[in-house]
Amino acid sequence: QVQLVESGGGLVQPGGSLRLSCAASGRFFSIRFMGWYRQAPGKQRELVAGITGGGFTNYADSVKGRFTISRDNAKNTVYLQMNNLKPEDTAVYYCNLRPYNLPEAWGQGTLVTVSS
Repeated sequence: QVQLVESGGGLVQPGGSLRLSCAASGRFFSIRFMGWYRQAPGKQRELVAGITGGGFTNYADSVKGRFTISRDNAKNTVYLQMNNLKPEDTAVYYCNLRPYNLPEAWGQGTLVTVSS
């Protein structure tokens, strides 16, 4: 079983920044992938950014150049630094973890609201 604890969401003005954190715990041996998805009202959940066990990163086109995903292996924690936020970034952000030895896990979600 894997537990994911997210933090860092909130209300921010357009152009502002936030950093999301997701700490993983549980009986997993190694991580194949960790990432952040988001779901806005009335829309499907989409991948925002991901990082593989080998450190390869990928981003949605809409966030390239503004968001940065990083990982602290010692803490089993993944971060999403979000800069120059736009109203269209408003969504619930979910952490996703895919271990090699267990089914994937999802966090409970953290709300990011970008509004003036």
